[in-house]
Parts: sequence; structure tokens; C-alpha cells
Amino acid sequence: MDEARLSAYERRVLAEIEEDLSADDRLARRMAGRRPSLRPHLPRITARGGLAAAVFGAAALALLVLAAATSAPALIWGFAAAWVVTLVLLLRLVVRWTRRHGLGGRPDE
Repeated sequence: MDEARLSAYERRVLAEIEEDLSADDRLARRMAGRRPSLRPHLPRITARGGLAAAVFGAAALALLVLAAATSAPALIWGFAAAWVVTLVLLLRLVVRWTRRHGLGGRPDE
């Protein structure tokens, strides 16, 4: 395959772009921590948030099974409360993960 050659003007413009990008300290800090990978980065479960989400998720599942078997209003409301808490905890984990990996939210400081 033939290699594409850049004109003198294109090389100069490319050099100017590279110079501008290398002068941006914030960008350099963000890019220094990145490593190319073909594997997706899965969120790590933090000790507090992940454990709490797992416990409330298990409690919600147990209450769902009991509420379906007995149709007791107290178990149904208990399931609803545990499910809402589980969703809030999972949402916090996702937001924390996306901020850490630069996928949204506030910019890195």
C-alpha cells in the first residue's frame, strides 16, 4: 500500500496542532493516566457503596419473593423501600464511575 505524503503546509499545520495540544497541561494530565485497551473498563465495586447496594439488592429480592408468596402489604412496602434504596445506591455508583473515567459529569480537577 502506498504511504500518503504530507505537503509542507500540512506538516506545519500538524506541528502547530501538536504544539498547542502539548501546551495544555490539563489535557496532558488527563491523557497521562489513560492507557489504550481493547477490553472495556468495568466499574470496581467500592467497599461501602457496592456492599450496601448488594445488601439492599439481596434484601429487595428476598422481600419480593416473600411479598409475592404472601401478598402481605407490609412486605410489599418493604420491597418497594428496599428497591428504591438499591436503585439510588446503584445510580451513585454509576455516576462516580463515569466521573472517574471522564465519561460525563464535572471535568477532572
